[in-house]
This record gives sequence, C-alpha cells and structure tokens, in this order.
Amino acid sequence: MEGDILLVVVVLVALGFDFTNGFHDTANAVATSISTRALSPRLAVAIAAVANLVGAFVTTAVAKTVGSGVLDTGLVTTKTVLAALFGAIASSADMKEGTTAFLEKRKAVWQGK
Repeated sequence: MEGDILLVVVVLVALGFDFTNGFHDTANAVATSISTRALSPRLAVAIAAVANLVGAFVTTAVAKTVGSGVLDTGLVTTKTVLAALFGAIASSADMKEGTTAFLEKRKAVWQGK
C-alpha cells in the first residue's frame, strides 16, 4: 500500500514538473520569433503548445535510449525518481528566475527605457 501511494505522489510530481517545464520550453522556443517580431506572442505560444503536445506523442527516442542500458534499472527506485524530480524542479525554478530577469531587461529595451 505504501508503495502505491509513493507511486501516485511520483506521478503527480512528474506531471507538475512536466507542466511547469513546458513554460521554459515555450519561452526558449519562441524568444527569437517574438523578439524579432516575426510572430505575435499569442501565435508563437500557440505554435509551441501544439508542437510540444505533438512531440510528446510522436517520439519515444529518449525512453528507448534510457531503456537500452544507459541507466541500470536495478538501481532506480520510486524514491530515486522522486528525488530526481525534486532536483529538476529546484533547478528549473533557478532557471526561471534568470529567464524572468532577462525578459524584464528586454521589456525595458523594447519600451525604450
């Protein structure tokens, strides 16, 4: 029973991380097209959202690579995955602060300040 609860927690944390990580992927993917005014922000984010969703269903290359022996599956436990997710979330939050500072500087440049 305890293992099932931990598995549910890992899945929920993974989904939360995946959702927030999409913010960073989108920002990185659309930055150039928005800053050069090639696309409007709304259209650029819509294209990135569709591409991220389609990409999740189209390829399994990462899973195949990890499953081919890159990772010793005997060492991976649910607790290990949960710890890795928390580390990724902490790292992602750190990157978000840097991205926010960058965007604030760009905003000031666009507004001529």
